[in-house]
Amino acid sequence: MKKLMAIIMASVLLLAGCSSGSKDAANKPGANGANSGKETKEITIWAWDPKFNIAALNIAKEAYAKINPDVKINIVEYAQPDTIQKLNTGLNSGTTKGLPNIILMEDYRAQGFLQSYPDAFYDLSDVIKASDFADYKIGPTSYDGKQYGVPFDSGVTGLYYRTDYLEQAGYTAKDMENITWDKYIEIGKKVKEKTGKFMMSTDPNDLGILRVMMQSAGSWYLKEDGKTPNLAGNEALKESLEIYKQMLDEGIMTIHSDWSQMLAGFNSGNVASLVQGNWITPSVKAEASQSGKWAVAATPRLTKTPNATNSSNLGGSSWYVLNMDGADVAADFLAKTFGADVDFYQKLLTDVGAIGTYTPATSGPAYKSGDEFFGGQNITADFAEWTKTIPKVNYGIHTYAIEDIMKVELQNYLKGKDIDQVLNDAQKQAEAQLK
Repeated sequence: MKKLMAIIMASVLLLAGCSSGSKDAANKPGANGANSGKETKEITIWAWDPKFNIAALNIAKEAYAKINPDVKINIVEYAQPDTIQKLNTGLNSGTTKGLPNIILMEDYRAQGFLQSYPDAFYDLSDVIKASDFADYKIGPTSYDGKQYGVPFDSGVTGLYYRTDYLEQAGYTAKDMENITWDKYIEIGKKVKEKTGKFMMSTDPNDLGILRVMMQSAGSWYLKEDGKTPNLAGNEALKESLEIYKQMLDEGIMTIHSDWSQMLAGFNSGNVASLVQGNWITPSVKAEASQSGKWAVAATPRLTKTPNATNSSNLGGSSWYVLNMDGADVAADFLAKTFGADVDFYQKLLTDVGAIGTYTPATSGPAYKSGDEFFGGQNITADFAEWTKTIPKVNYGIHTYAIEDIMKVELQNYLKGKDIDQVLNDAQKQAEAQLK
């Protein structure tokens, strides 16, 4: 009961107070169409992950200093949960005081804020060219015909696999191209038989693999309106759950309980493959002794669900400007770095390993190099190509609330509950809790 109340209160906090909060924010100096007053020359940016997002900001800061050296840019590290809490608290109380000019937000969470507080965010429709970014990123970053976010990193997924284990099982790189999940399970059984290694590792409290499978078929936990639960009768979700259970039943998938255990699984050589967003590449390469023993193939596809593809997404985030003093400067910073600078994206890829979703950058030299760790394969070019075909879905405002329900129902399914009953019960719970 306490957990249910927590979910309900979280939804209330996210959705409540939009009228008072958004109006106050819109009337602050610097808001679109409002009297901007004296333009500030100092902006503050919040982001998490010093080795990825903040490293990218530092490269952007250096590039922008050559364009506008008079602007002071303060980069502050905040863990993502802290960022969301502070943003929620501030906007719900009707003020942007104490908040930064630019904030990094995970794509799964963006619509909750944009729909609840649209006037609190700066309209970037005339600042960047949205069509220059991967199409699947525009849905989460826009609302009501306006572009509010500057799309950042791609969460395009790939099937990372140990070539030496696959060879021992009698398979080649060609055997891994554009496969189905059924084929993946077949290969996994052979790999387990010949090498004793698990094909995959999973955390029962992290349903990322279900997201990957669903989006590859253009489906999500919510309907196209981004609000109505889409669980009962969701063929992509049903097939994803069936595949998940089959991998456990066949003994090709092992369990881990946290991030460090997941990394240890493939770095130690105990796990033969993983399906993750391309941001996992530095973690795979962290075990230098495995250089030359890895390759990346397209994500496996569903077989029973119509429109299934071998392309999907997991994670990814984008930049947003808050309507406050300094919004114009903050927007200019994003526009001339993340929104337009091809050379910046080359350095971003070379120095940080981050693949952006700014499509003009993909023709640059950094995208044309092979990676010796992956046997000389140009995984960057492959990821960039797969990014073009990721199905666009509406993540909506309830992804994590629904996953709290699905985590429980997944365990019920694994214990023998009928799958259609699982989805029907999850649908009823979601409809009751997310009104």
